[in-house]
Amino acid sequence: MPRDKVRDWLLEPDQPSVRYVALTQLLGKSETDSDVRDAKARIPSAGWAAEILARRDAGGWWVRDAHPMSPKYVAMNWNLLALSDLGATCAIPEVRASCEVWMKKSPLNGGGVGGMSNGHGHHCYTGNMTRALIRFGYGGDRRVRKALDWLVLTAHPKGGWTCWNYKDAPATGRTLDSWEGLSAFAVYPRSKWTAAMKGCVERGAEYFLDHELHRQGARYEPWYRFHWPMHYYYDVLVGLDVLTALGYGDDKRLGFALALLRKKRRSDGRWNLDAVQPDPSPAGARWYAEHPNKRPTPLASETAGRPSKMITLRALTVLSRVG
Repeated sequence: MPRDKVRDWLLEPDQPSVRYVALTQLLGKSETDSDVRDAKARIPSAGWAAEILARRDAGGWWVRDAHPMSPKYVAMNWNLLALSDLGATCAIPEVRASCEVWMKKSPLNGGGVGGMSNGHGHHCYTGNMTRALIRFGYGGDRRVRKALDWLVLTAHPKGGWTCWNYKDAPATGRTLDSWEGLSAFAVYPRSKWTAAMKGCVERGAEYFLDHELHRQGARYEPWYRFHWPMHYYYDVLVGLDVLTALGYGDDKRLGFALALLRKKRRSDGRWNLDAVQPDPSPAGARWYAEHPNKRPTPLASETAGRPSKMITLRALTVLSRVG
Protein backbone atom coordinates (compact mmCIF):
# COMPACT_ATOMS: atom_id res chain seq x y z
CA MET A 1 0.00 0.00 0.00
CA PRO A 2 1.62 3.31 -1.07
CA ARG A 3 2.08 5.81 1.73
CA ASP A 4 -0.56 8.16 0.38
CA LYS A 5 -2.94 5.19 0.47
CA VAL A 6 -2.13 4.71 4.16
CA ARG A 7 -3.10 8.31 4.71
CA ASP A 8 -6.33 7.80 2.77
CA TRP A 9 -7.04 4.70 4.90
CA LEU A 10 -6.72 6.77 8.07
CA LEU A 11 -8.97 9.45 6.58
CA GLU A 12 -11.83 7.08 5.75
CA PRO A 13 -15.12 8.51 7.06
CA ASP A 14 -16.25 5.38 8.92
CA GLN A 15 -14.00 6.29 11.87
CA PRO A 16 -14.40 10.05 12.35
CA SER A 17 -12.16 9.96 15.45
CA VAL A 18 -9.22 8.62 13.48
CA ARG A 19 -10.00 10.99 10.61
CA TYR A 20 -10.12 13.98 12.98
CA VAL A 21 -6.81 13.16 14.70
CA ALA A 22 -5.11 12.41 11.37
CA LEU A 23 -6.30 15.69 9.89
CA THR A 24 -5.09 17.74 12.85
CA GLN A 25 -1.94 15.89 13.94
CA LEU A 26 -0.60 14.44 10.70
CA LEU A 27 -1.82 16.94 8.12
CA GLY A 28 -1.68 20.01 10.36
CA LYS A 29 -5.23 21.15 9.60
CA SER A 30 -6.67 23.79 11.92
CA GLU A 31 -9.80 23.39 14.00
CA THR A 32 -11.53 25.84 11.67
CA ASP A 33 -10.97 23.65 8.59
CA SER A 34 -14.28 22.37 7.22
CA ASP A 35 -13.09 18.74 7.04
CA VAL A 36 -11.87 18.94 10.64
CA ARG A 37 -15.13 20.45 11.84
CA ASP A 38 -17.14 17.78 10.05
CA ALA A 39 -15.08 14.88 11.41
CA LYS A 40 -15.15 16.27 14.94
CA ALA A 41 -18.91 16.76 14.83
CA ARG A 42 -19.39 13.10 13.87
CA ILE A 43 -17.25 11.64 16.68
CA PRO A 44 -20.14 11.09 19.13
CA SER A 45 -22.41 9.52 16.52
CA ALA A 46 -20.21 7.17 14.47
CA GLY A 47 -17.31 4.80 14.96
CA TRP A 48 -15.55 3.63 18.09
CA ALA A 49 -16.28 6.69 20.22
CA ALA A 50 -19.98 6.32 19.50
CA GLU A 51 -19.82 2.65 20.48
CA ILE A 52 -18.21 3.55 23.81
CA LEU A 53 -20.75 6.29 24.49
CA ALA A 54 -23.59 3.89 23.66
CA ARG A 55 -22.51 1.64 26.55
CA ARG A 56 -22.78 4.53 29.01
CA ASP A 57 -25.90 4.81 31.18
CA ALA A 58 -27.99 7.94 31.70
CA GLY A 59 -26.17 8.77 34.93
CA GLY A 60 -22.77 8.88 33.27
CA TRP A 61 -21.53 5.44 34.37
CA TRP A 62 -20.38 2.40 32.43
CA VAL A 63 -20.63 0.20 35.52
CA ARG A 64 -23.24 1.65 37.87
CA ASP A 65 -22.09 2.82 41.31
CA ALA A 66 -18.70 1.13 41.06
CA HIS A 67 -15.39 2.83 41.70
CA PRO A 68 -14.46 4.61 38.45
CA MET A 69 -11.46 2.27 38.05
CA SER A 70 -13.20 -1.04 38.71
CA PRO A 71 -13.85 -3.46 37.16
CA LYS A 72 -11.02 -3.37 34.68
CA TYR A 73 -11.26 -2.52 31.79
CA VAL A 74 -14.95 -1.79 31.46
CA ALA A 75 -15.47 0.85 34.16
CA MET A 76 -15.65 4.62 33.74
CA ASN A 77 -11.92 5.39 33.94
CA TRP A 78 -10.92 3.10 31.10
CA ASN A 79 -13.71 4.16 28.77
CA LEU A 80 -12.99 7.84 29.31
CA LEU A 81 -9.28 7.31 28.68
CA ALA A 82 -10.13 5.65 25.36
CA LEU A 83 -12.51 8.48 24.47
CA SER A 84 -9.75 11.01 25.12
CA ASP A 85 -7.56 9.17 22.58
CA LEU A 86 -10.43 9.30 20.10
CA GLY A 87 -10.72 13.08 19.97
CA ALA A 88 -13.79 13.43 22.18
CA THR A 89 -14.13 16.63 24.21
CA CYS A 90 -16.38 18.04 26.90
CA ALA A 91 -18.32 19.80 24.15
CA ILE A 92 -20.08 16.43 23.94
CA PRO A 93 -22.65 16.63 26.76
CA GLU A 94 -22.29 12.96 27.68
CA VAL A 95 -18.53 13.32 28.04
CA ARG A 96 -18.86 16.40 30.23
CA ALA A 97 -21.44 14.74 32.47
CA SER A 98 -19.28 11.64 32.91
CA CYS A 99 -16.20 13.74 33.63
CA GLU A 100 -18.01 15.52 36.44
CA VAL A 101 -19.02 12.17 37.95
CA TRP A 102 -15.46 10.92 37.44
CA MET A 103 -13.94 13.81 39.37
CA LYS A 104 -16.57 13.69 42.09
CA LYS A 105 -16.19 9.95 42.69
CA SER A 106 -12.39 9.83 42.53
CA PRO A 107 -11.02 10.53 46.04
CA LEU A 108 -8.55 13.38 46.24
CA ASN A 109 -5.59 13.73 48.56
CA GLY A 110 -3.95 17.10 48.21
CA GLY A 111 -4.42 17.03 44.43
CA GLY A 112 -3.56 13.39 43.83
CA VAL A 113 -6.36 11.10 42.74
CA GLY A 114 -6.80 8.10 45.03
CA GLY A 115 -7.42 4.49 44.21
CA MET A 116 -9.93 2.04 45.56
CA SER A 117 -8.33 0.90 48.80
CA ASN A 118 -7.04 4.03 50.51
CA GLY A 119 -6.99 7.79 50.38
CA HIS A 120 -3.44 8.08 49.06
CA GLY A 121 -2.97 9.71 45.70
CA HIS A 122 -1.86 7.30 42.97
CA HIS A 123 0.49 8.57 40.32
CA CYS A 124 -0.85 6.32 37.57
CA TYR A 125 -4.47 7.28 38.21
CA THR A 126 -3.66 10.97 38.67
CA GLY A 127 -1.54 11.07 35.52
CA ASN A 128 -3.92 9.34 33.15
CA MET A 129 -7.00 11.06 34.52
CA THR A 130 -5.34 14.46 34.23
CA ARG A 131 -4.16 13.73 30.68
CA ALA A 132 -7.69 12.80 29.64
CA LEU A 133 -9.27 15.82 31.33
CA ILE A 134 -6.84 18.18 29.60
CA ARG A 135 -7.66 16.62 26.25
CA PHE A 136 -11.36 16.90 27.00
CA GLY A 137 -10.96 20.65 27.60
CA TYR A 138 -10.51 20.90 31.36
CA GLY A 139 -6.97 22.30 31.19
CA GLY A 140 -8.02 25.51 32.92
CA ASP A 141 -9.95 23.78 35.69
CA ARG A 142 -8.49 24.33 39.18
CA ARG A 143 -8.84 20.61 39.93
CA VAL A 144 -6.62 19.75 36.99
CA ARG A 145 -4.05 22.38 37.92
CA LYS A 146 -4.04 21.05 41.49
CA ALA A 147 -3.38 17.53 40.19
CA LEU A 148 -0.48 18.76 38.04
CA ASP A 149 1.03 20.58 41.00
CA TRP A 150 0.69 17.39 43.05
CA LEU A 151 2.55 15.42 40.38
CA VAL A 152 5.39 17.93 40.60
CA LEU A 153 5.41 17.88 44.39
CA THR A 154 5.50 14.08 44.65
CA ALA A 155 7.93 13.31 41.83
CA HIS A 156 10.94 11.13 42.55
CA PRO A 157 14.03 13.30 43.20
CA LYS A 158 15.92 11.45 40.47
CA GLY A 159 13.14 11.81 37.91
CA GLY A 160 9.79 10.22 37.26
CA TRP A 161 7.34 8.82 39.76
CA THR A 162 7.10 5.73 41.91
CA CYS A 163 4.08 3.53 42.38
CA TRP A 164 2.02 4.33 45.50
CA ASN A 165 4.02 7.53 46.06
CA TYR A 166 6.96 5.78 47.73
CA LYS A 167 9.84 8.23 47.27
CA ASP A 168 12.37 5.74 48.61
CA ALA A 169 11.47 3.08 46.04
CA PRO A 170 14.34 1.69 43.95
CA ALA A 171 14.93 3.02 40.48
CA THR A 172 13.14 0.07 38.92
CA GLY A 173 9.99 1.09 40.77
CA ARG A 174 9.61 4.18 38.62
CA THR A 175 8.62 2.50 35.36
CA LEU A 176 4.96 1.80 36.06
CA ASP A 177 3.79 5.32 36.72
CA SER A 178 6.32 7.62 35.10
CA TRP A 179 4.64 7.49 31.71
CA GLU A 180 1.31 8.61 33.12
CA GLY A 181 2.78 11.65 34.84
CA LEU A 182 4.76 12.64 31.77
CA SER A 183 1.77 12.04 29.51
CA ALA A 184 -0.26 14.60 31.43
CA PHE A 185 2.38 17.28 30.90
CA ALA A 186 2.78 16.25 27.26
CA VAL A 187 -0.75 17.50 26.53
CA TYR A 188 -0.65 20.52 28.87
CA PRO A 189 0.21 23.75 26.99
CA ARG A 190 3.85 24.77 27.45
CA SER A 191 2.74 28.34 27.97
CA LYS A 192 1.16 27.24 31.26
CA TRP A 193 4.14 25.31 32.59
CA THR A 194 5.76 26.67 35.73
CA ALA A 195 9.51 26.46 36.27
CA ALA A 196 8.86 23.58 38.66
CA MET A 197 6.84 21.73 36.02
CA LYS A 198 9.60 22.20 33.45
CA GLY A 199 12.23 20.80 35.80
CA CYS A 200 10.01 17.90 36.77
CA VAL A 201 9.38 16.94 33.14
CA GLU A 202 13.06 17.24 32.24
CA ARG A 203 14.12 14.95 35.08
CA GLY A 204 11.42 12.43 34.22
CA ALA A 205 12.32 12.42 30.53
CA GLU A 206 16.02 12.03 31.30
CA TYR A 207 15.29 8.96 33.38
CA PHE A 208 13.77 7.17 30.39
CA LEU A 209 16.23 8.55 27.86
CA ASP A 210 19.14 7.34 29.96
CA HIS A 211 17.64 3.85 29.69
CA GLU A 212 17.02 4.31 25.94
CA LEU A 213 13.44 3.10 26.53
CA HIS A 214 14.54 -0.50 27.00
CA ARG A 215 17.62 -0.97 29.19
CA GLN A 216 16.07 -1.72 32.57
CA GLY A 217 15.94 -5.01 34.42
CA ALA A 218 14.91 -8.30 32.85
CA ARG A 219 13.42 -8.19 29.36
CA TYR A 220 9.66 -7.69 29.53
CA GLU A 221 8.17 -9.01 26.31
CA PRO A 222 4.86 -7.05 26.33
CA TRP A 223 6.96 -3.86 26.25
CA TYR A 224 7.88 -4.70 22.65
CA ARG A 225 4.27 -5.29 21.54
CA PHE A 226 1.98 -2.44 20.49
CA HIS A 227 -1.39 -2.05 22.22
CA TRP A 228 -4.45 0.17 22.22
CA PRO A 229 -6.00 1.24 24.52
CA MET A 230 -2.88 1.39 26.66
CA HIS A 231 -4.61 1.51 30.09
CA TYR A 232 -1.73 1.51 32.60
CA TYR A 233 0.50 -1.07 30.93
CA TYR A 234 2.89 0.42 28.44
CA ASP A 235 5.03 -0.36 25.43
CA VAL A 236 7.79 1.18 23.34
CA LEU A 237 5.30 3.10 21.21
CA VAL A 238 3.75 4.71 24.29
CA GLY A 239 7.20 5.86 25.39
CA LEU A 240 8.01 7.25 21.96
CA ASP A 241 4.68 9.05 21.78
CA VAL A 242 5.14 10.74 25.15
CA LEU A 243 8.78 11.73 24.69
CA THR A 244 8.39 13.04 21.14
CA ALA A 245 5.31 15.01 22.21
CA LEU A 246 7.49 16.58 24.91
CA GLY A 247 9.99 17.69 22.27
CA TYR A 248 12.65 14.96 22.47
CA GLY A 249 12.25 13.70 18.92
CA ASP A 250 15.85 14.59 18.00
CA ASP A 251 17.43 12.87 21.00
CA LYS A 252 19.77 10.13 19.80
CA ARG A 253 18.88 7.99 22.81
CA LEU A 254 15.58 7.21 21.08
CA GLY A 255 17.51 5.37 18.39
CA PHE A 256 16.79 1.84 19.58
CA ALA A 257 13.08 2.50 20.03
CA LEU A 258 12.73 4.25 16.67
CA ALA A 259 14.55 1.41 14.92
CA LEU A 260 12.11 -1.04 16.48
CA LEU A 261 9.16 1.09 15.40
CA ARG A 262 10.38 1.16 11.81
CA LYS A 263 11.15 -2.56 11.84
CA LYS A 264 7.62 -3.39 12.93
CA ARG A 265 6.10 -1.49 10.02
CA ARG A 266 4.35 -3.76 7.55
CA SER A 267 5.34 -3.84 3.89
CA ASP A 268 2.10 -2.01 3.08
CA GLY A 269 3.11 0.92 5.31
CA ARG A 270 0.79 0.14 8.21
CA TRP A 271 1.34 -1.27 11.69
CA ASN A 272 -0.49 -4.10 13.42
CA LEU A 273 -2.20 -4.07 16.78
CA ASP A 274 -0.01 -6.70 18.44
CA ALA A 275 -2.20 -7.34 21.49
CA VAL A 276 -4.94 -5.91 23.68
CA GLN A 277 -4.72 -5.61 27.44
CA PRO A 278 -4.39 -7.64 29.53
CA ASP A 279 -1.21 -8.79 27.79
CA PRO A 280 0.69 -10.29 30.72
CA SER A 281 4.21 -11.58 31.08
CA PRO A 282 4.56 -15.36 31.56
CA ALA A 283 4.47 -14.84 35.33
CA GLY A 284 1.36 -12.70 34.99
CA ALA A 285 -0.29 -15.27 32.74
CA ARG A 286 0.32 -17.95 35.36
CA TRP A 287 -1.21 -15.72 38.04
CA TYR A 288 -4.33 -15.12 35.94
CA ALA A 289 -4.59 -18.86 35.29
CA GLU A 290 -4.64 -19.40 39.05
CA HIS A 291 -7.06 -16.49 39.64
CA PRO A 292 -9.34 -16.45 36.56
CA ASN A 293 -11.92 -14.25 38.29
CA LYS A 294 -9.28 -11.50 38.53
CA ARG A 295 -8.58 -11.35 34.81
CA PRO A 296 -9.79 -8.01 33.41
CA THR A 297 -12.30 -7.79 30.59
CA PRO A 298 -10.57 -6.38 27.48
CA LEU A 299 -11.71 -3.06 26.03
CA ALA A 300 -10.95 -3.62 22.36
CA SER A 301 -12.04 -1.83 19.20
CA GLU A 302 -9.63 -3.51 16.79
CA THR A 303 -8.43 -7.07 16.28
CA ALA A 304 -5.00 -8.14 17.51
CA GLY A 305 -2.72 -9.31 14.72
CA ARG A 306 -4.41 -7.12 12.12
CA PRO A 307 -3.55 -3.68 10.70
CA SER A 308 -4.57 -1.05 13.24
CA LYS A 309 -5.68 2.48 12.54
CA MET A 310 -4.91 3.57 16.09
CA ILE A 311 -1.41 2.08 16.11
CA THR A 312 -0.65 3.33 12.60
CA LEU A 313 -1.89 6.81 13.51
CA ARG A 314 0.25 6.94 16.66
CA ALA A 315 3.31 5.55 14.86
CA LEU A 316 3.08 8.07 12.02
CA THR A 317 2.54 10.87 14.53
CA VAL A 318 5.73 9.85 16.32
CA LEU A 319 7.71 9.74 13.08
CA SER A 320 6.39 13.17 12.08
CA ARG A 321 8.01 14.61 15.23
CA VAL A 322 11.41 13.05 14.60
CA GLY A 323 14.09 15.09 12.91
